[in-house]
Amino acid sequence: MKRIVTYAACLALVVGVPLLGYAQSSTRDDRKATTSKLSMSDQRFVKNAAQGNKAEVELGRLASERGSSDTVKQLGQKMVADHGKASDELAQLAQHRGVMLPTGLDAKHKRLYDRLAKLSGDQFDREWVKDMARDHDKDVKAFQKEAQKAKDPDVKGWAAKTLPVIQQHQQQVHDAMASVGGAASASPGSKRAK
Repeated sequence: MKRIVTYAACLALVVGVPLLGYAQSSTRDDRKATTSKLSMSDQRFVKNAAQGNKAEVELGRLASERGSSDTVKQLGQKMVADHGKASDELAQLAQHRGVMLPTGLDAKHKRLYDRLAKLSGDQFDREWVKDMARDHDKDVKAFQKEAQKAKDPDVKGWAAKTLPVIQQHQQQVHDAMASVGGAASASPGSKRAK
């Protein structure tokens, strides 16, 4: 009887271990199928959008704390809320696609943050609005392009869904330029005098 149990245990090991290995590799293959890789252009867009969202949240917090006008403070709070939501959505999309997103501000945005943090009063308001206008003008173009040409349907859908929010921000910061004494603002999308 003991010999039969020993043979049965050996047989279970001989058959079971390879099957266990197959099951584990099958699970890994299934995970790979759900985390399809993005094209290089889609990856670049996702990472840039994530970096931009982080910057808008941090700069929005700074504006809500340091802004001297109600317009700038309210716009800052709006940036925090809207870009925070967009950031969360993008993080989920990136996770499903196996894209590692940046965790902090890049050097360019850190320099901007540090420069604005040294300003106060009307000077802060003017510089913050000017930088937000420039940034949102650039973002609208990038999101329009990705909403039309992204290879991944989820990235394309997220860009198309987020674009109206960024266009709204663009219009609001251009409108705010006049109220805080910045340069006269043309409508977004038209050529502005520099």
